[in-house]
Amino acid sequence: MEVKGKTDRKTQVIEAAEALFSDKGFLATSMRDLAEALELEAASLYTHISSKDELLFLIADRCANEFFEAINPIYKSNLNTEAKLTAMIVAHMEVIARNLPASAVFFNEWKHLAEPRKSEYAQRRDDYEAIFRSVVRKGFEENLFYNYDEGFSTRTILAALNWTHTWYKPDGELKPEEIGERLAKILLTGLIRNM
Repeated sequence: MEVKGKTDRKTQVIEAAEALFSDKGFLATSMRDLAEALELEAASLYTHISSKDELLFLIADRCANEFFEAINPIYKSNLNTEAKLTAMIVAHMEVIARNLPASAVFFNEWKHLAEPRKSEYAQRRDDYEAIFRSVVRKGFEENLFYNYDEGFSTRTILAALNWTHTWYKPDGELKPEEIGERLAKILLTGLIRNM
């Protein structure tokens, strides 16, 4: 595996870990695998990183930061509720598209973090969901959305988005923004035509 574009060795280690954890899973990836991917001696990895768990945390933390940075300005904006939720869905999709291997790790491998990092990550995930949930709740209060239960509705939106890393192709027909807009339309209005 070749890590391109960055000269900083720690960044290369993190990018290689993203690719390996995404392809093989965290548990199945050894530090030896990582060293081989980078053409390094396994012992020399520890000059850049303290452990495999630290790598997983760095990947998850960077991804979490990017998701929050993408949606917070939208959440704090004066957009109406429907436009706000649509823009947040699009922004979430764009973060996934920019970070496909890291997204796969972020969504699937975080459960292997050691404590206290696992609890810290879980809290950040809950905080992120709470932002979406508050917009969904506002839509209920405005009688804009059917009130199916804010927790269920919010998790349905995020589950639909968080699965896209498995099928999105950067060279595919649709750009991330278009995917986000289409998902928002289906999630917010459904598939049934008004009769």
